[in-house]
Amino acid sequence: MPVATSITTRVHVAIAGAVQGVGFRPFVYRLAQEMGLHGWVHNGAAGVFLEVEGNEETVRTFVRRLESDKPAMALIQSLEATFLNPVGYVDFQIRASTDGEKRAFVLPDFATCPACLADIFDPANRRYRYPFTNCTNCGPRFSIIASLPYDRAATTMNRFVMCPDCAREYHDPSDRRFHAQPNACPACGPQLALWNEKGDVVATRHAALLATAEAIRDGKVVAVKGIGGFHLMVDARNEDAVRTLRARKHREEKPFALLLPNFDQARLYCSASETETRLLRSPECPIVLLRRRGPSDLAPSIAPDNPTLGIMLPGNPLHHLLLRALDAPVVATSGNLSEEPLCTDEHEALARLAGLADFFLVHDRPIFRHVDDSIVREIAGRELVLRRARGFAPLPISVGGDLPPILAVGGHQKNTVAIAVGSQIFLSQHVGDLESEESQRAFASVTTAMQSLYDFKPQTVACDLHPDYHSTQYAEHSGISVERVQHHAAHVLACMAENQIGPPVLGIAWDGSGMGSDGTLWGGEVLHVTNTDIRRVAHLRPFRLPGNDKAVREPRRVALAILYEIFGDEVVEVDSPALRAFTPTELTALLTMLRRRVNAPVTTSAGRLFDAFASLTGLRQVTSFEGQAAMALENARVSTNEEQPYPYKVCPKENVLWLDWEPAVRALLTEPTTPAIASARFHAMLVAMAVDVAKRVGEENVVLSGGCFQNRRLTEGMIGGLRGAGYRPLWHQRVPPNDGGLALGQIMAAQRRKD
Repeated sequence: MPVATSITTRVHVAIAGAVQGVGFRPFVYRLAQEMGLHGWVHNGAAGVFLEVEGNEETVRTFVRRLESDKPAMALIQSLEATFLNPVGYVDFQIRASTDGEKRAFVLPDFATCPACLADIFDPANRRYRYPFTNCTNCGPRFSIIASLPYDRAATTMNRFVMCPDCAREYHDPSDRRFHAQPNACPACGPQLALWNEKGDVVATRHAALLATAEAIRDGKVVAVKGIGGFHLMVDARNEDAVRTLRARKHREEKPFALLLPNFDQARLYCSASETETRLLRSPECPIVLLRRRGPSDLAPSIAPDNPTLGIMLPGNPLHHLLLRALDAPVVATSGNLSEEPLCTDEHEALARLAGLADFFLVHDRPIFRHVDDSIVREIAGRELVLRRARGFAPLPISVGGDLPPILAVGGHQKNTVAIAVGSQIFLSQHVGDLESEESQRAFASVTTAMQSLYDFKPQTVACDLHPDYHSTQYAEHSGISVERVQHHAAHVLACMAENQIGPPVLGIAWDGSGMGSDGTLWGGEVLHVTNTDIRRVAHLRPFRLPGNDKAVREPRRVALAILYEIFGDEVVEVDSPALRAFTPTELTALLTMLRRRVNAPVTTSAGRLFDAFASLTGLRQVTSFEGQAAMALENARVSTNEEQPYPYKVCPKENVLWLDWEPAVRALLTEPTTPAIASARFHAMLVAMAVDVAKRVGEENVVLSGGCFQNRRLTEGMIGGLRGAGYRPLWHQRVPPNDGGLALGQIMAAQRRKD
């Protein structure tokens, strides 16, 4: 503590981080008033800036309290204090925002805080039952902001003029809505309306919400406009309604997420650990994957043959009010057709969701950018984000020193884009698979909006090696210098960046597929990353994919391919559920492909190896969504403690190690087993392979990335196996291990080439 002094001083403070839209300026104002200091504070494009002057000891205490007493949602990345001569301030002011180089964090949309929740359920409060209630601690941010700095005029709330009561709150330093940019109430803010399928108004305001609840009870499909886009909702206990939604959405078996009224109801259906409970109740409010408790009144077709449910609690006042009126679980799935982006505009929804929804609950606050629900699961005692969107995007990843201005356009599936601004990499919200024209337009819109938000002008655009990816083609036609990055190198570098670790590392990148540097489809890779090189040191034994993309949807084809690798034409004598799944005509055609090597590309894919074993054990021969067979294999293991790995071989081949699965396949075919035991032994084999390679290479740090590490059993097995052998495993947490993290790794790869 400094010696007491009467010397007057002034301090200029520049604060970077998540400090806009969280009540930071009001906090500074109140703190300065409390401590008797004069000066000013304002938002700038790069963060929050302020000056105070007064007694030197008091000023120094003030600077310390900026960090220790900051608002709960604020995240201070850096605080630079410069002491100057006093200039004679006579009061403390919140000044108008200023422009400049845009480096400030844009905060995600956050769930309704307890204080606002109390307001909307208090009959004496003027915001009683108002579905657009918020304050500086909660509500929309990223979905409504058009430009920095974060002020009302730069958001989609700029069309709503505050009434005298809201204006008084907005300008009152003692009110928690002081400078809350989306501040509104029933007298001056957005309003609800319920439309029928033709767009005719059925009801407005609270009556619209009550009519929506009644429609859901009656088994109707309702499209509900939330903060970041539309959900399609039905009664989760009504099997006919759920089946209707599946048929209309063309989503045969992929699990639906559930929106539940409260945590107590979530516990009726699922068990939740301390970490999972925290995630459910967090401001990010993601969908959390939880284990079912057992039989329930939920419709069987919500998540067929799946021991896990995706559970979400209400994250905004509209959902709180609707679920309170229903007091029952609802399916809340993205408002789109399968493989299309989320609808955000009510008129767009009326057209794109025609035939899907019976009614549309809409409102008149525009959504500037679509933001899906995030998806999270617990792995090794901490969260793993599988889809990074609401609550997480676009908070940046800090990588230390300044980066050159690089735009990364990600992959073709689970697409995200990223930009490098100073020492921060801003990763966009989930865009999705880039198959449809709608998705490709959404990708272009997100890419443009990310750059516009920060006045970003890239010198380089980084993309995947695969020439047929839409994102790669976008990069090629951008007119900017292009850096092509190998898919699995990007996975490993993304995990390194998130964990803030540099080379050397051993990177295990296992996924469905990605273009390799040799032009074949990789997917079961082990890479050695040094300061100067990224070298492929091991991979799974290659096999073929008869029918190419059809093999991705039919695990039986992959099983046939690996059996053919082992037995050749004698494969027809093998007794296996995979071969019994074909007609004689189908089998003859596929064997011809394999013999002639026509339309049967070579791959080393770990994801397809999961498919093959799911087929060989009789779990799944044909799939209706990505990862279905691998999920079945993961879930089958739950009921056994069998941990003896299947046998395998490590074979040196042309300066690389082959991880040979043939002994495992032979054992599966000849030894008595069950799907549960086969699953356990298969997972244990993959762990043993990884530990074996780690011992041969000898790097302490082992990075785990790629879509296969969404599998909790595999990831936790890897972590335990590597730690037990004396290695330090590193895995993802808030950046997805799947292709949603590729853009981050692409930037790191492009940066390596420029150093």
